[in-house]
Amino acid sequence: MYLWDWTEIEDPGRRFENMVASHLLKKVHFWNDSGAGNFDLFYLRDKEKREVDFLVTRERRPWLLVEAKMSQSGISKHLQYFAGRLAPAMAVQVVNSPDVQEFFSIGNHKRGILISADRFLSFF
Repeated sequence: MYLWDWTEIEDPGRRFENMVASHLLKKVHFWNDSGAGNFDLFYLRDKEKREVDFLVTRERRPWLLVEAKMSQSGISKHLQYFAGRLAPAMAVQVVNSPDVQEFFSIGNHKRGILISADRFLSFF
């Protein structure tokens, strides 16, 4: 469950994830309302309980995968797994650390980006 007022959440990790969710949903609404396409926001989990925090679809196709982490503890294996299977245009791991921006391989000669929340959310 996500709240519009993420400041009500006590756990710092869940609060951070909730903040990212709110910004993504706001952007999805903007893209839909401005005629940029048909976008939706999902949580992604499979039978083996691999999960990624957010999947944004564009025209019902995987477009953006986002994993939110409090720190740089390595790239999420689940993000890499789903990026390899779904082939989205972008795979992003957002971290709550300043001045982070580096690329990582997601297979099929594609790259994902590890990026600080301040940089990522400036686009949202």
